[in-house]
Amino acid sequence: MEARKDFTYDKVKFKDLPGFRAYLHDHEQKYVIILDAAVSTEPLVDGSPYPAYERGQSQRVWVNESDGVTPLIGQVWPGRTVFPDFTNPECSSWWVEECKLFYAQVPYDGIWIDMNEVASFVPGSVNGCEPNDLNYPPFTPHVVDRLLFSKTLCMDAVQKWGRQYDVHNLYGYSMILSTKEAIKTLFPGKRSFLLSRSTFAGSGKYAGHWLGDNTASWDQMKWAIPGMLEFGLFGIPYIGADICGFFEDTTEELCRRWMQVGAFYPFSRNHNTEKCAPQDPAAFGNDSVLVKSSKHYLTIRYTLLPYLYTLFYRAHTRGDTVTRPVLHEFYSDEATWSVDKQFLWGPGLLITPVLEPGVDVIRAYIPDAVWYDYDSGAKIWWRRQWADLYLPADKMGLHLRGGHVFPFQRPATTTAASRKNPLGLIVALDDNNEAVGEFFWDDGESTGTVDSKTYIFYDFKVSNNLLQMIVVHNNYSDPHALAFEEIKILGLPGEPVAVTVTGEDGVQEASPNVTYTPADKVALIRGLRLELGKSYSLRWTLGTSTKEKFDCYPGPDASREKCERLGCVWSEDTTDPRAPHCYYNGSANAYSVADVKYAPWGVTATLTFAEREGQGGEGSTSPIGSLRLEVKYHDNHLLQFKIYDYANKRYEVPVPLNLPEAPESAAEKRLYDVAVQSQPFGVQVRRRSTGTVIWDSQLPTFTFSDMFIQVSTRLPSQYVYGFGETEHTMFRRDMDWHTWGMFTRDQPPGYKLNSYGFQPFYMGLEEDGSAHGVLLLNSNAMDVTFQPTPALTYRTTGGILDFYLVLGPTPELVVQEYTALVGRPVMPPYWALGFQLCRYGYENDAEIAKLVEDMKAARIPYDVQYADIDYMERQLDFTLSPRFAGLPALIDKIREEGMRFILILDPAISGNETDYPAFTRGLEKDVFIKWPDSEDIIYAKVWPDLPDVVVNDSLDWDTQVELYRAYVAFPDFFRNSTADWWAREIADVYDNPRNASSSLKFDGLWIDMNEPSSFVHGAVGGCRNRELNFPPYVPQLGSRSEGLSFKTLCMEGRQYLPDGSPLRHYDVHNLYGWSQTKPTLDALRNLTKERGIVVTRSTYPGSGKWSGHWLGDNTAAWHQLDKSIIGMMEFSLFGISYTGADICGFFGDSEYELCARWMALGAFYPYSRNHNGKGSKRQDPVAWNSTFEEISRKVLNIRYTLLPYLYTLMYEANARGSTVVRPLLHEFVEDRTTWEIYRQFLWGPALLVSPALEQGAAAVNAYLPNARWYDYHTDEYIGFRGEFRDLAAPLDHINLHLRGGYILPRQSPASTTLHSRKNPLALTVALSDSGAAEGQLYWDDGVTIAAREEGAYLLTAFAAEGNVLEIK
Repeated sequence: MEARKDFTYDKVKFKDLPGFRAYLHDHEQKYVIILDAAVSTEPLVDGSPYPAYERGQSQRVWVNESDGVTPLIGQVWPGRTVFPDFTNPECSSWWVEECKLFYAQVPYDGIWIDMNEVASFVPGSVNGCEPNDLNYPPFTPHVVDRLLFSKTLCMDAVQKWGRQYDVHNLYGYSMILSTKEAIKTLFPGKRSFLLSRSTFAGSGKYAGHWLGDNTASWDQMKWAIPGMLEFGLFGIPYIGADICGFFEDTTEELCRRWMQVGAFYPFSRNHNTEKCAPQDPAAFGNDSVLVKSSKHYLTIRYTLLPYLYTLFYRAHTRGDTVTRPVLHEFYSDEATWSVDKQFLWGPGLLITPVLEPGVDVIRAYIPDAVWYDYDSGAKIWWRRQWADLYLPADKMGLHLRGGHVFPFQRPATTTAASRKNPLGLIVALDDNNEAVGEFFWDDGESTGTVDSKTYIFYDFKVSNNLLQMIVVHNNYSDPHALAFEEIKILGLPGEPVAVTVTGEDGVQEASPNVTYTPADKVALIRGLRLELGKSYSLRWTLGTSTKEKFDCYPGPDASREKCERLGCVWSEDTTDPRAPHCYYNGSANAYSVADVKYAPWGVTATLTFAEREGQGGEGSTSPIGSLRLEVKYHDNHLLQFKIYDYANKRYEVPVPLNLPEAPESAAEKRLYDVAVQSQPFGVQVRRRSTGTVIWDSQLPTFTFSDMFIQVSTRLPSQYVYGFGETEHTMFRRDMDWHTWGMFTRDQPPGYKLNSYGFQPFYMGLEEDGSAHGVLLLNSNAMDVTFQPTPALTYRTTGGILDFYLVLGPTPELVVQEYTALVGRPVMPPYWALGFQLCRYGYENDAEIAKLVEDMKAARIPYDVQYADIDYMERQLDFTLSPRFAGLPALIDKIREEGMRFILILDPAISGNETDYPAFTRGLEKDVFIKWPDSEDIIYAKVWPDLPDVVVNDSLDWDTQVELYRAYVAFPDFFRNSTADWWAREIADVYDNPRNASSSLKFDGLWIDMNEPSSFVHGAVGGCRNRELNFPPYVPQLGSRSEGLSFKTLCMEGRQYLPDGSPLRHYDVHNLYGWSQTKPTLDALRNLTKERGIVVTRSTYPGSGKWSGHWLGDNTAAWHQLDKSIIGMMEFSLFGISYTGADICGFFGDSEYELCARWMALGAFYPYSRNHNGKGSKRQDPVAWNSTFEEISRKVLNIRYTLLPYLYTLMYEANARGSTVVRPLLHEFVEDRTTWEIYRQFLWGPALLVSPALEQGAAAVNAYLPNARWYDYHTDEYIGFRGEFRDLAAPLDHINLHLRGGYILPRQSPASTTLHSRKNPLALTVALSDSGAAEGQLYWDDGVTIAAREEGAYLLTAFAAEGNVLEIK
């Protein structure tokens, strides 16, 4: 305006305003002008008369003073003003004419009328008000200033309808009527736009309203919701507040949150005063969170405009509310009566904004209905309760109500553009898989379309997998040939495998494109063309696609008859022969959920079995009728959910975890949300930051019986790592219908053969590179099936389901969080990082002594020598063979020279001796595993030979076992008495009480055969309980048909916890090695008073805090090289950092090239030991030739040079749980190429090892991720990154690369670590692209047991930047 005068414009600042509407129309936008209810009495800027005033004056259209003749003069924006009397027909005509005249100058599309209370900046008038009863009545209500004419006109002023005292509150209403007439004149046949600040009952029939000149404050944003809801009651549904606030400068956070909720104001406008900083979204920058969030929610608004428009139709024709209080839909629920920080659009869209600063978790009420998250389409689990919603900076709560059908349209930047786009429907199913909805459509702007019935109206009904789109009225033809092209169905319990469309002319032939997201239960049907104005029906048939088939008969010998007896479907799918032939019919399982209780610390619920065809069982496979679910939010990144039989105590794993005494998570900081799903039961865990579902067990497989428990989960991607101990061909698990058994067994590495350890932990990657980890704390025989859904299924033979999830979100953080739970990796002594030699089959101590001297002569670094069971008399623990009588002296000698010695011990104790203190004292201490309800020991056979026999090695193995092997008993290491006995027997080896010269001063212990292994199946004479040894379901183990006692003890063996609680070996078999490990370490440290090292063959989660592990009795074969890398990387995940494979292979004769390559690779095993078996030829570095010695010396010198770096990595593993042998994906997870790499690995973050793994290789095809890399050998920058390259790999060379940005400590190598630790230290500074680098060195004496915990160490940090190196 010019000087803020109505019907003028500033011809200087807004000189192009006459053409502005045309400009906007070119962009399919509209122009709305503002008009105030005050007309200036002053001339125009150029001195000429103000025409609008002059014409009004001549027609006497003003509000008059009390005399009824003199125009009342007030003061508003233009200065001295008069006030049109809109109750005067003459004034209304004048107003219409002025609007027309101004329209001729400056065309516009709508009118916004302001200041129409009526407002004046002086009380009453410029002359004040008369002191009478109208201006000062006997009673003044509680109004502003307790003065009726405050900020308005004198109450005795005169209008056509009466005195201001009586008609003041009708002023805005009367102005609306006059302005409506102007609009009818200007835009005949068009609805146009009218917005008024002042309203009265009935104003909503003609105009919308905004909530006035608010302030940029959180309170004002909060109060806008009750304001809108109130105006819904008043019959004014077109309502909103000034988004981001009118007065005061807003903040980015306030405006961001306000733009989110304002996208769902019926009248959605961002508006502020000229005196404040700009606050339109673009003012915050194109890449700002505010802009992105605003676009997201405005896009949703525009998508749902057909729904909103239909709500306005219902408001217009039936008086329904548009912005609706929650209580209007749920009035029987008293909790909704006070909900005023949330609101609905109509009956179906629940809007939950963030209305407080600095929060991303809010308390919201979820009414009693099925609700779906708008963005993901996933059903939420809360219902008729208050819930904590995680709403980060760019999110607000938006939920669709089940039972409703929402019409939508593909959005655009304007409604003119969006109205040309295809239509669609969102079907949100309720508990009964039903929904209803409606849709009103006309031309969007003409008046009278309802009265003239020039519109289209649909009723939508969904039930029994049938959508009916019924045209109730059709008297309008849209010019854009619109059609419904997409239908999204939320909460669909199964995948639509067929969709049939029937129109008015019959069945359509076109087959739509259907996608289904099982985790969210969302189906999207595209490729439709359902013409607007015609009726249709869509029927979808639910089925099971191949990827969705979950095995219903995982046992052997599946058949159609057995399958159908279970109520499942039999189909031999020729398209994917790996898929199960017998699979579940539908998605439901037999358990439902009741009594769900959400609390700040977690969730509890009761699960009830509902008998269904084929879902029952008998005896030990009969489903338990009632179960308990407990979910605990232990930490922000750690949760537990546990399912157990609360009526009957069941076995639970007695392995302690590091959990807080009470959950310590905070609602606003948790990385996850947990949903307990019902009908059927399932648990869903979703990562908050991305919405990714990382666990979803609402699947048909869930069953819980005494001896068969099964649960499946969907996975967020195909990338799963972990589960052990089994050999497989890649680090990433193959998801193509593979089942892997887990049950500890003396089984050399072999494809799909369950081996020594039991590690029910996996790490999963999500599509965006986030990572999570899952532990099932169960120790019963188990298998896991991977399928391309992607999904996995656990089957275990007992115990309970006790899951722990860590949320990362990086792979390295997953391991750190997991090891915080199960125990940090043990800190090895420095010497244990040296090279080590062993062999099963040393003839005597002289052979070992010669080997030591030959290695010294060859100057090959070498710290540790072993003796395998050869050193024992007839393989009896705690004895010394006469052939090794010189071993005590040899050990003393090599220790004096700076080396260390490790002995082997097996758990099996011979019972056939007449003078064997270990057995005798074991009987006295009652340490051996016995038959249940009996004092009889379970005897098996392992290595110990009978006394007074001569073994004929030429006989077959089983014959030798039968003829020569002694009966052995197995200690029960759960008992405290066993730990004491074990320590005593080990002590007698270390300090021989009968002959001090026979004392073996070992430095570490190697515990083998502790699965436990037996050379007879179960026991001598067989087992006694068939059901335990051949349970109803035997997991898919090697030699499955042989049952669980194959190569081990009978499952009925009785063991005891320290508190005397009895255990079945059936339940704790997989814990045997775990239970032996800590007593062994305790005994070792008590004797040596040093840190020492224990290396165990059998492991369980938590074993790594006490021991290292070698990968077992491998074979001298090329294919074992990359398998060893996979194994090490897996044990890094499992929290066992000190790991490695038998270098050059245990079984079979190694050959020169293989062993040379393996020595190079093995030099970078954390546990670096060359070891092979009896009967194979020697393969130690001095067994070949001088060239081989040089190859070994060269690569081991590199290892010894880098031991300070490796030791520091071991410290970081022990202190923080970091990995030592590190998969490339841990450092470069953003690079999906690394997700597949398993033939290279890192030491920590900075040393890339790319070994040659194939026979005859002259080069290695290595991947160098996106970083600056330097050749370790030449120090040169290699000049490429993010790609595979062929790197030369002669036999004496291993490719090593240093990563820019890191500083590696090093030390001059020597023959042993005792000597190398005395040599000068140095640093290698590998600068990054920016010229910076950092690193650290951990240093202690290398042997003190708790050096880190006691602070007896030096930790030095290095930082290089700007040509300066700092050492702190």
